Amino acid sequence: MVDVVLMQGFANFMWLLSLALIVFSGFALVDAAIRREDAYRAADKKTKPFWLIILALAFIVNLIFNILSFLPIIGLIATIVYMVDVRPALRQITGGGGGRRGGGSSSDGPYGPYNGGR
Repeated sequence: MVDVVLMQGFANFMWLLSLALIVFSGFALVDAAIRREDAYRAADKKTKPFWLIILALAFIVNLIFNILSFLPIIGLIATIVYMVDVRPALRQITGGGGGRRGGGSSSDGPYGPYNGGR
């Protein structure tokens, strides 16, 4: 009886994890689609069609394959690269500062600019 409960709990956890991956890759795909083409070139981050193809493949793989397969892991890595590297560069180019007031520098701390102790 305990085995059945544990297996059901594991299956539910894997289903939720799979759903989270689908939502995450879908969000990245939509975000990449709404960004301007020239922002990709200005940020020196491949091209918009390149990222749309990669993220669409990641989304489709997450829909089709089991989370325990290696293909969704590859899709997750591509999605993380987009979200951590490409998206912030695009937001910086297009002015989508995401909560910054006053247009501060990336070196600004909570009390103003950091000048390295100078």
